[in-house]
Amino acid sequence: MPSKSSSKRRSPNTSDRKALIPVTGHTYHVVKQGAAMFKNHSMLADDPDSPARKGAAWSVHLFTATGAVAGLMAMLAIVNENWRAAFAWMGVTIAIDSVDGALARACKVKQVLPGFDGALLDNIVDFFTYVIVPAFFLCETELAPPHWALVLAAMITFSSGYQFCQSDAKTPDHCFKGFPSYWNLVVFYLFLVEWNPWANAAVIAICTVLVFVPVKYIYPTRTRVLRPLTLSLGMVWGVMLLAALISYPNGHLPWIYPSLAYVVYYLAASLYFTVRGYPAQEDEA
Repeated sequence: MPSKSSSKRRSPNTSDRKALIPVTGHTYHVVKQGAAMFKNHSMLADDPDSPARKGAAWSVHLFTATGAVAGLMAMLAIVNENWRAAFAWMGVTIAIDSVDGALARACKVKQVLPGFDGALLDNIVDFFTYVIVPAFFLCETELAPPHWALVLAAMITFSSGYQFCQSDAKTPDHCFKGFPSYWNLVVFYLFLVEWNPWANAAVIAICTVLVFVPVKYIYPTRTRVLRPLTLSLGMVWGVMLLAALISYPNGHLPWIYPSLAYVVYYLAASLYFTVRGYPAQEDEA
């Protein structure tokens, strides 16, 4: 029968404890060093002056600038009367503009590169791609009545110059005040629906006037109210426009006319928000 002393759990003796000290001490130092390295890595990631953060910020600005290159490619396609390629390059500029703002906010470019005005770069590229390129397209096609193309292009340029330079062109709750210079989309529709040139001139004139009317238009990627619905419908709309472009010049009308439903939704929602005072809250910075 085992004695009481043998039935008890044996405690480490003094020599056992001394043997454990080097092991536990080594483990402690390893863990401490690992925690310090992790902390330093986190601090490096949050440091605006770190090469990684600066590289990411400059990459975003470079990405924004590529929109201007795509605009130049669109103009070359216009000169060569390659209309499908011209609209494809205009689509590339829209795609770049749709995501570069989110990338800039994710990389905190204002904090990392405070001496570089990314908003100014974005406006320069947008004015070129959304205004100058479509105006040039108008001058090089037969969309406008005879001898009126340059006049209409000048109306587009002057009105958009006014709109771009307004301090409240983009409202605090992330809407566009006045018609937001979607001239690339205007000429796209006018070209594909093949209306009478005077009808095209009327559409351009109306859009020019709407630049000065203080309606709050939805900023699809940033206006919080109905944003999931707007983006979901917008993706369907984009697919329909792509299908219309691919099927041009035969079979594009069955795609282009149904796509106008999204345009109606966009205008109706924008007008409703303006009348009701939506969206009043500010979105994320």
